[in-house]
Amino acid sequence: MKVCLWDTRVNDVQKDFAGGMGVGMPTGAGGARSRFIRHLYKRDVRPTALNFAYLVAVLKQLGLEVNYCVDEIVPADVFIFNPALLSLDLEMQTIEKISAQYPKSKILIVGQVAYAMADTIAQTQAENVTVVKGEPEQLLFKWDEILQTNQRIFEVGVVADLDLLPLPDWSLFEFRKYRILYDFWRFPSTFIQQSRGCTFKCNYCPYIMIESKTRFRDPVLVAAEMQHGIDRYGFESFKFRDPLFGLNRKKALQLADEIGRLSKRVQFSIETRVDLMKKETLEALKAVGLTSITIGIETPDEHTLKKYDRVAINDDRQKDFVRLCRSMGIRTVAGFMVGFPDDTTQSIYDVLNYARKVNPTYANFNIVTPYPGTQFFNEVKDDVADFDFQNYSVYKPVMKYKNLTAEQVKELHGKCFSKFYFRSRYFKENGRLLWPQVNRFLPSAETESVGTGEVKQPLRSAA
Repeated sequence: MKVCLWDTRVNDVQKDFAGGMGVGMPTGAGGARSRFIRHLYKRDVRPTALNFAYLVAVLKQLGLEVNYCVDEIVPADVFIFNPALLSLDLEMQTIEKISAQYPKSKILIVGQVAYAMADTIAQTQAENVTVVKGEPEQLLFKWDEILQTNQRIFEVGVVADLDLLPLPDWSLFEFRKYRILYDFWRFPSTFIQQSRGCTFKCNYCPYIMIESKTRFRDPVLVAAEMQHGIDRYGFESFKFRDPLFGLNRKKALQLADEIGRLSKRVQFSIETRVDLMKKETLEALKAVGLTSITIGIETPDEHTLKKYDRVAINDDRQKDFVRLCRSMGIRTVAGFMVGFPDDTTQSIYDVLNYARKVNPTYANFNIVTPYPGTQFFNEVKDDVADFDFQNYSVYKPVMKYKNLTAEQVKELHGKCFSKFYFRSRYFKENGRLLWPQVNRFLPSAETESVGTGEVKQPLRSAA
C-alpha cells in the first residue's frame, strides 16, 4: 500500500509552530528596516512538522510504502494532510482534486487544525475523506479501523505512552538544509520533544485543545533519539518543541545528564516559563549545550493577562531572568503580543518599551490572532474582522479594534520590530550572543546599560 504525505510551504507557513496551527513570516511592512528583518527571518529553513516525521516512522513500521510530496499530486492509495490555518484553503482544494482524480483512494486529514475545525473540514465535497481527530501518531494503533471507517470524523484521542512511538524518521525530507539561526549557529537543526501538552489555561492557546495535561517521555529515550539524529542525519542542533520544558525538574536534570553522555557535543534550545527555570537547572542544561530559551512574555499589562487567563509573572523577575541568561551565554527569544481588541497606540508602545527594557536576544512581536477551537476565538468571534485563514500568520491584523484601524495596528507592529532592533543598547548587551564566534574581538561586558530608551513619540498616522 502506498501512502503520500502531502505538504506545502504556501504563505511561508511554518506548520510546527503556534501549537500546530502554524505561523507565517513578518510582512516587511513599515519601511526598509522592517524588510531587512523579514529577510533575516527568511534565512531560516525550519524543519518539516514533527508529526510528519513521526508519521513516516509509524507508517514504515506498519509495513507501508511512504512518499512525501510538496505541492504536487502523485498516485497513492492513501493521502495524508496536516493543514495549518495559512495553508488550509489550498490543502482543501488539493483534497478535492485528489478525490476527483483518485476516487478509490482514502484521504486522511490530521493535526491541530483538523482537530479544531473537524466539523467544518468534514463538510468538504470530496469523497473518502476522514478527519482524524486526535494525535496523528495514533495511526500506529488504529490504522485498520481508520481505513475501514466511513465516518467523516474519527476520534482517536492521544498517545497514552509516548515511549511506545518509533523514533521520528527524517529521511524523506531535505533535512540537511534545516537551520534555525535565532537558536543555533551549528547545523543542520531538527525538532524533538521531551513532553507534550500544557497544564496552564491561557484561553488563546491551542496547545490545550486536545488535552490540558502534560505527558513525558523517558529522558533516556529522548537522549537516544538525539544520538540517533547525530549518527543517522548528522544533526548538530535540536529544538525542543515542549511548550513547558522543565515542568518536571527532575526529568529535565536527568535529561541534562543523558545529553552530557552523547558521543559529541550538540546545541539545543527549549521553550518554557520563567518561573519553571531555576538557576541550578539552567547551569546543568547550559553545561551540556543549551544555547537558547524561548519564553512568552506577551504584554506587561497584568489586567490583559488576567483577562485571557494567562498566569502573570513579576516584571522584575522576567528582566532578571533575561539578564541571568545573558550572563550565562544563553540566548533568550521573547514573545510579545500586540493588537488586542482594546489596544491603543500607547498600549502598543508600552509593550515595545517593556521589550526594550527586558532586552532579550530576540523579540518576536505577534499580532493577536484568535485560533478556531480555543476559548478566546469563541469569546471574540463577533470582533473578528477577517475570517480568511490565509491571513492568520500572527503578523497580520485580523480583528476589529475599538481604538485603532487595522492599518494602524499593522504600522505599529512593524515599528515594534524596527524600534526594538535598531538601537545601540540592543547590540551592546546582546552582541556576544548574536555573534558568539567573534566574542574575543568584542569589548568587555562587565556592566549593562540601565537606560530604558523609551519610545515616547507616537506615529503620526496612528495618533
